[in-house]
Amino acid sequence: MSLKHLLPLAAFLLLVGLLAVGLTLNPREVPSPFIDKPAPAFSLPQLHDPEKNFSVADMQGKVWLLNVWASWCVSCRAEHELISALAKQNLAAIVGLNYKDSPMDAQRWLKRYGDPYLLSVSDIKGDVGIDWGVYGVPETFVIDKKGIVRFKNIGPVTEESLQQTIIPLIGQLQGEGA
Repeated sequence: MSLKHLLPLAAFLLLVGLLAVGLTLNPREVPSPFIDKPAPAFSLPQLHDPEKNFSVADMQGKVWLLNVWASWCVSCRAEHELISALAKQNLAAIVGLNYKDSPMDAQRWLKRYGDPYLLSVSDIKGDVGIDWGVYGVPETFVIDKKGIVRFKNIGPVTEESLQQTIIPLIGQLQGEGA
């Protein structure tokens, strides 16, 4: 066989190999460029009190979660019970980032399903979500006491992700510098 005939075969085998590796990856584990970097700064109006703003700097010195949600998001409803249960444990404050939603719809949704958040902010245009690298809702970030993003959960939080990753990480981060 000549080199001319081996080249297409080699290219084909390389493509098959790359496809095989790609199929073993978990699409929920998209690497975030923000892991181990400072949380992107923002200042947004609070959902329940639009005269007051909230910023990342307000959480300095605390371990906290940023949960990106919306009233129109079916998956957000699916994870809401777990987020509420986590909030009741008081392991860390949970801040809601209401994404591309009307404040009235968001408030109605929280009234209907319960409000697990320390507070929620309104990201009506989605600019903060873009700054945080949000692919879609829901997404949840764990931020340490120094304001560094330590974990990103893409999609709805599950019992497994809570028990195996999020809660142990919160415990570890709470113990650092205590």
